[in-house]
Amino acid sequence: MAQQADTLTDYDEDILAWATEQARLIRARQFDRLDIAHIADEIEDVGKSEKRELASRMAVLLVHLLKWQFQPERRGASWEVSIRHQRQRIGLALKAAPSLKTVLRDPDWCRAAWLDGIDRAAQETGLDEATFSEACPWDMATQVPKDGWLPS
Repeated sequence: MAQQADTLTDYDEDILAWATEQARLIRARQFDRLDIAHIADEIEDVGKSEKRELASRMAVLLVHLLKWQFQPERRGASWEVSIRHQRQRIGLALKAAPSLKTVLRDPDWCRAAWLDGIDRAAQETGLDEATFSEACPWDMATQVPKDGWLPS
């Protein structure tokens, strides 16, 4: 989308300069000069970024829970620390953006996080992906992020 003629920076040419300029225009209350379409896109992208970050954290947590379940002989403090760390980070993300809690119940989001988790777990353990369930056997909204919960 083309910028208005009096706008100094084009979105497609330099997004950082564009963002700085848009913030300045908002603070100056020069709303008629704003690139509304791109601002709306950027605001939506913030939500997508938060979902991606949560999915990444969940996948790492799932990897360690799978390793815990399928490689009990290798359990150690580092896995416990990683599990606790990811749970803390997930908790902080949910506290900062409570609406993210709905994502934990979205079947498509959960499936994507699970597939990413089993893919990483297979790479890290050397186990075949077929070793793991096709669908997550745990509730991602309640069990997986719960402090102290571990698969048997």
